[in-house]
Amino acid sequence: MRSAKYSRRSVWTGLLALPLLGVPTAGAKGPVAAKTASSGKTFQFVLQNGLQVVVVPDRRAPVVTQMVVYKVGAVDDPPGISGLAHFFEHMMFRGTRAVTGGGFSQTIARNGGDDNAFTTHDYTVFHEQISRDKLRLIAHLEADRMINLDLSESAVMAERDVVAEERRLRVDSDPQALVLEQAQAALYLSHPYGRPVIGWPDEIRRIGRAEAENFYRRHYAPNNAILIVAGDVTADEVRQVAESEFGPLPARDLVARVDYAQPRRMGESRIVVNRKDAKVPLLLRLYRVASYAEGAPGEAEALEVFARLLGGDATSALYRRLVVERRIATDASASYDGYARDNGQFSISVTPRPGVSLDALERGVDEVIGFYAHHQPSKPELLRAKAQLVAGAAFTRDSQFEMASAYARALAVGLTGYDVQQWPVRIQGVKPKALQDAAAEGLNRNEAVTAYLLPR
Repeated sequence: MRSAKYSRRSVWTGLLALPLLGVPTAGAKGPVAAKTASSGKTFQFVLQNGLQVVVVPDRRAPVVTQMVVYKVGAVDDPPGISGLAHFFEHMMFRGTRAVTGGGFSQTIARNGGDDNAFTTHDYTVFHEQISRDKLRLIAHLEADRMINLDLSESAVMAERDVVAEERRLRVDSDPQALVLEQAQAALYLSHPYGRPVIGWPDEIRRIGRAEAENFYRRHYAPNNAILIVAGDVTADEVRQVAESEFGPLPARDLVARVDYAQPRRMGESRIVVNRKDAKVPLLLRLYRVASYAEGAPGEAEALEVFARLLGGDATSALYRRLVVERRIATDASASYDGYARDNGQFSISVTPRPGVSLDALERGVDEVIGFYAHHQPSKPELLRAKAQLVAGAAFTRDSQFEMASAYARALAVGLTGYDVQQWPVRIQGVKPKALQDAAAEGLNRNEAVTAYLLPR
């Protein structure tokens, strides 16, 4: 539910051993290998310019997926210019001196591949999928725009207009998106997680060439990036390409990321939004909770399982109770976004049946949560929620993109590849008492925002 993800379409060679993935290193002569949930092993190494590299072999088809993950997101937007990280996701497709205009995507399309990108609060990802013999091509294109981006006045102004229009289409004209944006701003107080990834309208208009050049110089560099390649490749093949295409790029002096305080919330916030363009009412509840990066051992996993049990699908507790049994809602869902450098977010969204007030609906939601705060879940429903999560993780092995994404989101927020590999095991180990604690203590109403969206 967290609106932290926006997609664009809507120097020296050598390597050093780096214990990036939390496994024993193999020494400086070769990449580190680790067993993974995917077939075979993953490998890791780092170039001398600081570029981290992860290789996830997948031999089922002669295809590769490449991701370049920059450890920069909306939290790194300078004060008064929100949306700059997302703007740069767009700018990276404006061209370079060697590949002008839309030549990046056009070149990939001519070679039978596809590409896209997305931005979150904590990181930005650019990804391509193409036949394995084109790996050097897409690596060359990414390396080129890492240091040679066109930041002319005309390019910056044109893309700023594109982003402003995207905001009008995807947020300003969508009542539910606006309510979510307002709720998150209230939830995080002064923390930049409360600023929308896409940016506030007036602040988007402040982006100019000087701001763009400064942001690019301070954040887009090999020593602030992770290269992930999943597909029909070997570690040696990726190492050769990485050293050839990315190795010559110089490292840059980076701006240290700010360690923001987490302001204490003294009570629940409530928002009521009346919109004439809202088609149906909506109840939205957001909780500020622990994340995988900062939570105690097992805390994030318990929240993950509880979100699935509470509102993951039509078999979930909220759906059964409010939609099927009491018939006061037409839809009910819950989700947990725990891949964040700071706080995570637990979200509940419920749509009432015609004639049912949001007050009554909210009481129903609180009754369900209150039940689990005082009772441990039954064995069948706990096993079902775990099985669904673990099966979902297994199904990601059918997608190179999802395999690469699992490492991207973990490494970008400070976790390790070992965390990725052990996640199904930790989910299976969640105990009933941990879910009761998640309901009773994790979902703290002092750490919550409740929003009503009402048709005017």
